[in-house]
Amino acid sequence: MSERNPPPPPLALTADIACNPETDPAVLWYIAKELPELRRWIVANPKASPQLLEAISQMGGPGVKDALTVLLDSLDHKHS
Repeated sequence: MSERNPPPPPLALTADIACNPETDPAVLWYIAKELPELRRWIVANPKASPQLLEAISQMGGPGVKDALTVLLDSLDHKHS
């Protein structure tokens, strides 16, 4: 996990940034730590690491439980 801060403005940290697989992992960690309202959107990011998803699961936040349920259900269906 990197402790770097996100790039300086004009980058606006939004759901689009949290979902984008091109977003730097350091930015995703920053969002997870500082912006609980965007954590659920990181769960939808295919490049979110298992460690990041575990941290988000432990931190919680609005919609996180539902987002993780959808992710885990989709993984179950892929393996069925």
